[in-house]
Amino acid sequence: MRSVNPTMWMAFLGTVALMQLPPGPDSMLVMARGVGQGRRVALFTVLGMTVGAGMIQLPLLTLGISSLVKASPFAFKLLQWAGAGHLIWLGLKLVLFSSVSSGPSQHETAGPFAAAREGMIANLVNPWPITFMVAFLPQFVDPAAGSVTLQMLLLGANRKMTGVVVLGTYAIGSGAIGTWMMRRPSFMLWRQRVAGCFIIGLGIRMAITGGMSR
Repeated sequence: MRSVNPTMWMAFLGTVALMQLPPGPDSMLVMARGVGQGRRVALFTVLGMTVGAGMIQLPLLTLGISSLVKASPFAFKLLQWAGAGHLIWLGLKLVLFSSVSSGPSQHETAGPFAAAREGMIANLVNPWPITFMVAFLPQFVDPAAGSVTLQMLLLGANRKMTGVVVLGTYAIGSGAIGTWMMRRPSFMLWRQRVAGCFIIGLGIRMAITGGMSR
């Protein structure tokens, strides 16, 4: 495989970064986690959405399974509803189990594995990453440059790493807001409930519109 065209690579990175900047299902969930549960939980959620989900999505892409799912309206619809249901469940947990104690709630002290796992599931059941990878990545593949499979893997990995930067920024920013609220006990209960309602609304939107964003 010959060296990657720097101009094409920069164009790819710039495009995927711009596509990930506007708020979508992943970034909204990260922000809700940051405000409702803190920066640490939000950052591990980002790792699950990018690194964790990528370890499953990229091999599936090279095997053509993603194309098969996209080609089946029924499978795609099931994926859409699974993603919406998962988000609604996460939101309900925050609303129903919010703590009024002065210390961190059970959900605020959730371990990094749980946060990463929930972020990974949320990304895997969001139909947009499959649509994006199947429709967009091949446009930057040059068959004359060598292995198409390897190029797809590299482009997909670059897209996920760009997501780490973009979503990580959302996590740090929203986490700072959450930290500020945590120092004010009167906000502690309602910040979780508001975050939960926000995630529920996001799940409903995803069920209706298909969640066509990151």
